[in-house]
Amino acid sequence: MGKKRIVTTEGKEAEGTEAAKSVSKTARKRFSNGVLHIQSTYNNTKVLLADEKGNGLAWSSSGSLGFRGAKKGTPFAASKVGELLAEKATVFGIKEVSVMINGVGAGRESALRAFAGKGIGVTSISDITPVPHNGPRAPRARRV
Repeated sequence: MGKKRIVTTEGKEAEGTEAAKSVSKTARKRFSNGVLHIQSTYNNTKVLLADEKGNGLAWSSSGSLGFRGAKKGTPFAASKVGELLAEKATVFGIKEVSVMINGVGAGRESALRAFAGKGIGVTSISDITPVPHNGPRAPRARRV
């Protein structure tokens, strides 16, 4: 496949450099409210920013930021994910979010703190971690 070339015409660069970057920075639609889904496991932290209807706008995870192995599940990696999503949320014009946290990992709180620290208001926090009510069926009695 190789690298793509940028053809210059009369001293001007063709599309693919500054023009493409400025277009990607501007959101096509503006939203005022959103929903932030944080899934924190022992091995990774995933954060999804959605609109009020549930359509995904932006997402990121510790693994996609370059953290590998045991470092993906750390609070530091989760805070970096939260900061990145907050910057993406400001591009969409989001001022307030309601947060849904799922999972029991170490990055639950730090991802939320980093997101809220960038100046976006948090209206509600709900924990949607599934809790077993009675566990699986017990094994049968052993007959000797």
